[in-house]
Amino acid sequence: MPDIHQLIAKMTLEEKASLCSGLNLWYTKPIKRLGIPSIMLTDGPHGLRKQVEVNDLGGLSDSYPATCFPTASALAATWDRNLITQIGVALGEECRQENVSVLLGPGANIKRSPLCGRNIEYFSEDPFLSGEIAKSHIQGVQSGGVGTSLKHYAANNQEYRRMTIDAVIDKRALYEIYLAGFEIAVREAKPWTLMGAYNRLNGAFCCENQSLLTAILRERWGFQGLVMTDWGAMNERVLALEAGLELEMPGPADVNDARIVDAVRNGELDESVLDQAVTRILEMVFQAQPALAEGGHYDQDAHHSLARLAAAEGAVLLKNDNETLPLDKAVRVTLLGTFAKHPRYQGAGSSLINPLQIENLHDEMVKIAGADNLAYAPGYPEQGLAFDENLLNEAVALAKTAEVVVIHIGLPDSYEVEGLDRSHLHLPESHNRLVEAVCAVHERVVVVLSNGAPVEMPWVDQVEAILEGYLGGQAGGGGLADVLYGLVNPSGKLAETFPLRLEDHPSHPYYPGGPKTVEYRESLYVGYRYFETVDKPVLFPFGHGLSYTSFAYEDLHLSRSTLHNQESLTLQVTLRNVGTRAGKEVVQVYVNPISPTAFRPKIELKGFEKVELQPGEAKVVNITLNWRAFAHFSTALDDWQVEPGNYRILVGASSRQIHLEGEVEVIPAQTDVSIPERDRVPAYVNFPADGKVSQADFDALLGHPAPPNQLIKGELATLNTPLADLQHSFVGRQLKKIVNQEIETMVVENPDSPNAQMIAGMMLDAPLRTLLMFGGDKLNRTMMDGLLLMINRRYIKGLVKFVQGQKLTKS
Repeated sequence: MPDIHQLIAKMTLEEKASLCSGLNLWYTKPIKRLGIPSIMLTDGPHGLRKQVEVNDLGGLSDSYPATCFPTASALAATWDRNLITQIGVALGEECRQENVSVLLGPGANIKRSPLCGRNIEYFSEDPFLSGEIAKSHIQGVQSGGVGTSLKHYAANNQEYRRMTIDAVIDKRALYEIYLAGFEIAVREAKPWTLMGAYNRLNGAFCCENQSLLTAILRERWGFQGLVMTDWGAMNERVLALEAGLELEMPGPADVNDARIVDAVRNGELDESVLDQAVTRILEMVFQAQPALAEGGHYDQDAHHSLARLAAAEGAVLLKNDNETLPLDKAVRVTLLGTFAKHPRYQGAGSSLINPLQIENLHDEMVKIAGADNLAYAPGYPEQGLAFDENLLNEAVALAKTAEVVVIHIGLPDSYEVEGLDRSHLHLPESHNRLVEAVCAVHERVVVVLSNGAPVEMPWVDQVEAILEGYLGGQAGGGGLADVLYGLVNPSGKLAETFPLRLEDHPSHPYYPGGPKTVEYRESLYVGYRYFETVDKPVLFPFGHGLSYTSFAYEDLHLSRSTLHNQESLTLQVTLRNVGTRAGKEVVQVYVNPISPTAFRPKIELKGFEKVELQPGEAKVVNITLNWRAFAHFSTALDDWQVEPGNYRILVGASSRQIHLEGEVEVIPAQTDVSIPERDRVPAYVNFPADGKVSQADFDALLGHPAPPNQLIKGELATLNTPLADLQHSFVGRQLKKIVNQEIETMVVENPDSPNAQMIAGMMLDAPLRTLLMFGGDKLNRTMMDGLLLMINRRYIKGLVKFVQGQKLTKS
């Protein structure tokens, strides 16, 4: 690596500022006279999405072929650190072949609500599991000299108004839930870069939030890498630079580069801040050069095989009455559902991969069992958005001829789209009616699901088996077939709770909020933390997943009965395969504080290990819990605190299937620990079963009144006003027409596609400043400022008249 300080000393002020934004959509800027190269950053995270046209903002499907691995929701369900690392290595190999230096991922945001349109890209509702999977992903990719970008930092937990919404979160929930996964990944995997989120957090945009980017990320966690914006997330460039954000993407951002120059020259910005930013950018650029120089080549077949293994390992056997699965190859099977031949295997949006090949369930089942033992009917048209009585009747008639019926259903592409949240957990009517009609004529029905997030299952008691396949990538069909026929013993476990109905979810009363804020009133009680605390029934609990074999949990031993300040606790448990098949089990460890003063969820995941056993084999599993496993974040200390007292150590196969229990007494160095009122608000100590918290109680938790959430009549429009909020204005309505015309141009080839939906939804919810990304020579910052004056004209005139009236009254 060259001497970066010498390079910076040779730069003009303008050159320094120019490096702080991209060259175009995907590349950093070079400075040729100084030998500073440009490098490529591009989308992931479950595959490489390298666009053919680097400036084509709408060309989300026009990318080079790459391996499409299972999406994050499926990868998290593997609970397999080693497998995730292998996939990361493979992704790094594909990046090297395509001369990509930084893969934009993984996404470590918490699944606060099952409705979030981008949940397919996120791992879990639990921060520990999310952090461990993200860590493994990063370590794999970066082992080959390719960087990652951990995203979206932070609290980007919804798509509705994601570029302007203010996430109002109490300090404990922020640290314990929404930042904890990022912290694990940053401290232990050291990602090259981190991507700032679009949204505001407690009043400040994430990309100019000094607390997030400097106080927490760098000073608390020791992050040494670079922070970049999400694409189009920049608000105030100088504030962002001062807060700790180095790189604005995409580029070019000539106006903002000039603002940096002006700020240095007029004394608003210390040049040392700019120099530090340039240093971090150059460190990334030169860190990427060895891999670029060496190049690389990957084995497509090997990567496809790895993708198939991952799809099988991430499939979760939710139900298996009467041991209906695995299927015998000689059994006559009727396979129903269009998804079986035309699979739903990934999401839409910036993570859309152009796969090298695609397997489907039908063809892979034929390869395993033979065409003579498999009959097929679609059962519903296309992805099932419409209902067809003839297709249903055909499917029911064919089902009657089978020994076992397998029905492949799930969520259509249009139900799970970046930029748009779901409004319900329903499957399409045609899918549900197919299952119910077949169950009326057949007793042995297996449902296979392809979806990125939880769904309601009104027929759950009518079917014998349910296999949750999530979105399994290009080899998802083969992975599912392997599980159905027992070539792979299922070992996936849910990384999120499946509620009985949407209304049961703790975030439901407050999601998605808007128009200005979204209040996280449930605080720590996210996902299973809520369901277990209030003992509410669920469809399938967190951590749940069945196997074709059985496991016995035996002989729990704790390394200590008393734990003193900063000590760790190691537990040993014997896991035995008492079935007749080789299989894998995930040993899960939860901590239960017995009588806490500060409000705490009943249980929290603090350790896990995936173990493979042959029939009759037993292994001793060791899992270590560090001091933080017993801590909560104290609002008084502004740091982690461990209350003295007794804690149960629960070991099991899910949050609701605990097999062994131990207890340890924890004695901090300071035993007279006082708990502030904000950490023991009564409504949170005894959290309500319906999840509803009053505004007064939430304000008490925050320590101040929550900010107002209403649009104020007469409020002046700014660059951060969404286009959707300007329909009262003639200029706003004209802007909307122009934007709609631009959208039509961008999606002309496929106007009904999920990507078209995403672009339309994003553009109308996006703030006016983002239109500058698409404006080119037609719309620049000066023109936008003029449009704002026109939009605000009637309000300004009204204000002038009011002030003049006040003066006349006083005189």
